[in-house]
Amino acid sequence: MAEKLKDTLFPLEKVKHFASVLKEVYPVFESEKFVSAVCDAEWPDRELKEKMRHTTLCLHRFLPTDFKSAVDLLVAIVPKVTGFEAIVLPDYIEVYGQNDWDISLPALGELTKCGSSEFGIRPFLNKNLKAAMQYMNAWADDSDFRVRRFASEGCRPRLPWASGVPALKKDPSLALPILEKLKNDPEEFVRKSVANNLNDISKDHPTLVLDICERWQGKTKNTDWIIKHACRTLLKQGNQRAMLLFGFANPERMTVENFLLSESKTQIGEDVSFGFDLNLDIPKKQKVRIEYIVHFVKANGKTSPKVFQIKEVVLAPGTHRVTKKHTFKNMSTRKHYPGTHTFEVIVNGETKASAQIELS
Repeated sequence: MAEKLKDTLFPLEKVKHFASVLKEVYPVFESEKFVSAVCDAEWPDRELKEKMRHTTLCLHRFLPTDFKSAVDLLVAIVPKVTGFEAIVLPDYIEVYGQNDWDISLPALGELTKCGSSEFGIRPFLNKNLKAAMQYMNAWADDSDFRVRRFASEGCRPRLPWASGVPALKKDPSLALPILEKLKNDPEEFVRKSVANNLNDISKDHPTLVLDICERWQGKTKNTDWIIKHACRTLLKQGNQRAMLLFGFANPERMTVENFLLSESKTQIGEDVSFGFDLNLDIPKKQKVRIEYIVHFVKANGKTSPKVFQIKEVVLAPGTHRVTKKHTFKNMSTRKHYPGTHTFEVIVNGETKASAQIELS
């Protein structure tokens, strides 16, 4: 069985290294006591974010009580820590720095260079969005690409694993100048964050994002890549304006026949194959996006759909055979439950055929 992230990203050796680095800049730091406090009896069973917060709380016990002095020490070790343990540093600012913005916000800009401050900035955005976004906007001009990426990633409306920012979900306008600044950033790491931010925004404001994408399209290779990645949710939803933006033909004269699953019943852990004939009654070659949806049964018996892409391809008129294999093996990101699962074939955003399989 694959190791869990909580076990691989923050092992005892990393805690010890973290402590030794702190002792180098703060000789009175009680590193052994700190390691013992962190790696207590409950440590192995804590989840990833619980380990992070527990480490932050332990750290507070062994650092100076003066907040600025503590932050200066954390900033001093930035060049010497990497990986998940570095995320503890901005978490410390999140927990203890809410009332010291003049210290906390500049520190987040420095700490992001070793472990992204994207989670730590969220409470500040929720406390005073306009004030926090002034810092974010300035960071978008920073010479360090990690800081520029933080400017975009930190203000994503729906950042995974992070607290939401309801004000940005409702009105993302304060984030848009940052995305404009970074849309042609020389670092792909930064541009990917811009795309992810736009994808987040598209879930609440699809028209706004499509307006931006239409304006950016064809300007540079960078913006063309960004808008395709930014529209991935809209494409999965079958948004026809998004489909047309990327040249996918109207699916009206496209049909699916002979859609068959290899089994009518199968078990969790097994694979199933399926195939179908895609008929294109079109005058010339067309760009086609072929996907399938599985409506997975959840623990409560209800179903939840997930879209899987098969391929994007230019096809000539006529009939084309399409085959695919799907696995029902449990994964860290998806657990399967018994029940009737429905498969749908999607062509250029439109459902063309469906079939069911019983999973036990």
